Amino acid sequence: MSVSVTPLFPPPFPISPGQVVFDRTEMDRIMGLYGRMVAAGHWRDYALDFGQEAAVFSAFPRASDRPEAQVVKRPALRRAQGQWALIGEAGAVLKRGHDLAGVLAPLERRLMKLVET
Repeated sequence: MSVSVTPLFPPPFPISPGQVVFDRTEMDRIMGLYGRMVAAGHWRDYALDFGQEAAVFSAFPRASDRPEAQVVKRPALRRAQGQWALIGEAGAVLKRGHDLAGVLAPLERRLMKLVET
């Protein structure tokens, strides 16, 4: 009996030329944050959208809600404002930049707890 394992990356669907996707290191960073937010009870579901202009990771507090946060990668803005953006629940841009870690910083701060010494 042989067991076949299908890798999750690269995606099982074909990527069309010009389609924007997250690379492995970007997905590792985003999914690491997502896992910590799930463990803290903030998020319960996520969605990925890969288009011709942008790749979007959306995080939801419940499956039926609007996304609480969206991480957007828009390579066309790489030289201008930066290709990364953090979009809030109301659709406002909370943070924009050239570095994914800097854009995720406001979400990372939600996970920090004050430790009494």
